[in-house]
Amino acid sequence: MKRLQRKISTKQWALMALSAILLLALFAYTTQQPQHVMPDEPAVAELTPSSLRLDEPAAFEQQIKPVLERRCVVCHGCYDAPCQLKLSSIAGLQRGASKERIYEPKRITAMQPTRLFIDAKNSAQWRSLGFSAVLNEGQKNPQSNLENSVLYHLLRLKKQHPQPGMRKLPKSFSLELNRKQSCPTLKTVGAFAQKHPLWGMPYAMPNLSEPEYQTLVSWLAQGSPTPPPPSPSSVVVPQLEEWERFLNQPSKKQRLVSRYLYEHLFHAHIHFAESATREFYRLVRSTTPPGTAIDEMATTLPYGDPGAAPFYYRLLKYEPSIVAKSHIVYEFSAARMQRYRELFLTPDYTVEQLPSYAPEIASNPFKVFAAIPALSRYRFLLDEAHFFIEGFIKGPVCRGQIALDVIEDQFWVMFFDPNQPIITNSAQFIGEMADALKVPADGGSNLELIRIWTDYWKGQRRYMERKQAWFKTIGTHDLGHAMNFIWDGDGTNPNAALTVFRHFDSGSVAYGLVGKNPDTAWVIDYPLFERIHYLLVAGFNVFGNISHRLSTRVYMDFLRMEGEDYFLAFLPANRRKAIRDTWYVGQRDTIDELFSAPQEWL
Repeated sequence: MKRLQRKISTKQWALMALSAILLLALFAYTTQQPQHVMPDEPAVAELTPSSLRLDEPAAFEQQIKPVLERRCVVCHGCYDAPCQLKLSSIAGLQRGASKERIYEPKRITAMQPTRLFIDAKNSAQWRSLGFSAVLNEGQKNPQSNLENSVLYHLLRLKKQHPQPGMRKLPKSFSLELNRKQSCPTLKTVGAFAQKHPLWGMPYAMPNLSEPEYQTLVSWLAQGSPTPPPPSPSSVVVPQLEEWERFLNQPSKKQRLVSRYLYEHLFHAHIHFAESATREFYRLVRSTTPPGTAIDEMATTLPYGDPGAAPFYYRLLKYEPSIVAKSHIVYEFSAARMQRYRELFLTPDYTVEQLPSYAPEIASNPFKVFAAIPALSRYRFLLDEAHFFIEGFIKGPVCRGQIALDVIEDQFWVMFFDPNQPIITNSAQFIGEMADALKVPADGGSNLELIRIWTDYWKGQRRYMERKQAWFKTIGTHDLGHAMNFIWDGDGTNPNAALTVFRHFDSGSVAYGLVGKNPDTAWVIDYPLFERIHYLLVAGFNVFGNISHRLSTRVYMDFLRMEGEDYFLAFLPANRRKAIRDTWYVGQRDTIDELFSAPQEWL
């Protein structure tokens, strides 16, 4: 019996050894293969429609959009989409591709804005702006629909030369953010394929599955049919009509309030109460009144001059796929409208004259909206502080180095109580300091950068000196008393405390004070909150020149330092300077030397 067991054991060892040898041989074979095998005869990928499903039109929403969202939108869904080819909507496919990069770090002059749905309304207008087609725009039949589609040729290229299945990608792939882009047209796509056989779509990603490939190619062969955009749902229609009536009331008071709301919500994905989870709208300015088709005005910034002709605030259905980078949700409901009435319309104030849209005025909210009580404006921001902080973490920046390079990887955010009698809650003080509180506006000139030293920093210093002179008058308090100056959300609002997380050029905002104690924290008052929004959201032009980007970057340092210094004021006086010194090392130390804030209070 023991001899039999030894015999079985010997066989088992022999099998194990043989298996190991086979595995080693397989591993040696695969690792010795080149990273990409270029066979003499590439894998067959149909160019004729005979093998495609053409008997019934592909449903874009049910069949095509899910494939694009799974495999394409993560790279082609924001301003940094390669070649500006946005695959998050059919409008992006119809617009096509452009060689001009939005994130061009050395751009001397501002570029023509190319916002989808806004800056051009049809394919012909996009062609005049330098975009080339990726879908067939010639004779419509299955063969031509494929032969004349750049998108098809790039999908087919990947099919012919599949992604290497083992080891790292070849060095021929470039994945840097600021890499040189290749944007082939129908005339150049053949030469592109010869030069870069591995660069089919999805670029640097695994091949589409066979069903995914067949689905997209069949749709292209059919002429890329698309249904008309869906109409607002029955739940939304009455709410939408009520909101458009509310926003377009003719009184000067209402018109100023609507302007304030628009300039703070233009970037929101608005969700109506009780509507479908994925149904969103944008608040826009339109040349057409409620009840008619919307014709969105294409000003570069939300406070851009709309001209002398009448315009209307409208709610436009948001069509593209939802991507985390730009998805900032704000809810409209009956309770929200009532809150707006309480904040902005019930208070007794008069608007004698509507403010100008001249750039030097329009870019300064402390001048434009001076008639609206400062407390109402601050309360409006506090009600949904998460939304507004998320605005500069996401918002129009999209690739977020401009906003996010100046912040820490984790920090906490709290707010001054609007009911406390502090100087920055005073409408009189804010009015007196309105000129000092202006933020860099995109004037299109590279001389704007010089004004950081000659104008904006001097204004910031004057403002801080006035504040600090007042804070000296209230003396030092124990922590229990000092905490009364921190807003507690009126006991119910979770927006009272927030945590910001950053990972390189992406960020997120969480409710509450999350995680371990961070190195820094911000305490924000109304003037600081409003300037953050107008610097990084309402006033940030992603198509602007290098001066605009650098001015924005440096001024954001001013605002960060201001919020952090407020936080220091709540710490023991004998610890403040030592703690602050730990913050200002490396790049931060350079900023502190260039723009030294008054520090006597430390």
